[in-house]
Amino acid sequence: MNTLYRLSKYISAAALLSIFYSSASAQFNLQIPGLGNIGKLLDTTTKTFKEVDEPEEIRIGQEFASILLGAKPLEPDQRKQRYVNALGRWLALQTERPDLPWTFAVLDDPSFNAFATPGGYIFVTRGLLERMHNEAELAGVLSHEIGHVLRKHHLHAVQKNSAFSAAGDYFTSSTGGNAQVKSAVSGAIRNMLVKGLDKDDEYEADRIGVVIAARAGYDAYGLPSVLQTLQKQSSQDNNFTLLFKTHPLPADRLTQLDQLMGQQFDTLPGISGKTIEERLKEFGR
Repeated sequence: MNTLYRLSKYISAAALLSIFYSSASAQFNLQIPGLGNIGKLLDTTTKTFKEVDEPEEIRIGQEFASILLGAKPLEPDQRKQRYVNALGRWLALQTERPDLPWTFAVLDDPSFNAFATPGGYIFVTRGLLERMHNEAELAGVLSHEIGHVLRKHHLHAVQKNSAFSAAGDYFTSSTGGNAQVKSAVSGAIRNMLVKGLDKDDEYEADRIGVVIAARAGYDAYGLPSVLQTLQKQSSQDNNFTLLFKTHPLPADRLTQLDQLMGQQFDTLPGISGKTIEERLKEFGR
């Protein structure tokens, strides 16, 4: 089943295009002066792998999204879906790929996690959303995931898998390829989701994430604040097991970010924003 169709059961695809793109600027119009050379940190011109064109990238992302949605349903609370999607699209507008079909959604899962897929499909769990102290923290998490999409981390990870050698036929075929090839590609995607990305990819997404959040007008220290909270969690807690399994230790991520940020972001007038519950009230029922 087409991923966008499945998403539209809770979030209208037409609404995303006609409402969220126009309302994102109104809802999150946080202009921030003084970024200076910090924006240059967001350079995504490096091309190491065989280039995949955008339509193919989006198709692969839909396959990723369908696997995620097959494991966890979408959160039924429409306020959460509208809010996260609007915030995510505002953040995506600050990047060099604003025209991707960016779609942000909440999975009905009590654990703490977030997932990005090629082509701009990004998911956060209900458990993560409920643990955010303010909007800047959520903006930091979403910006981290956007960074993965900009750098094509998941796409490159799948390309490294031998099963991807058959993916060219599968994703470029007008019929969508045969069942055997689809199964192999889906298996490669599932394996990557369970094992996670290289730690250097996670560090890079952190660096990109703080820049995007700052560009959007948020406190750049929102993401570090989340990492500080994660430091206090036990890796044995079932709600955090997968996150710790697939990401570097929060302390290591904070060390890497500290080397990047230094005092560059200290004078930027970014805001922490309202609490998530306050923002949800603004998005109605």
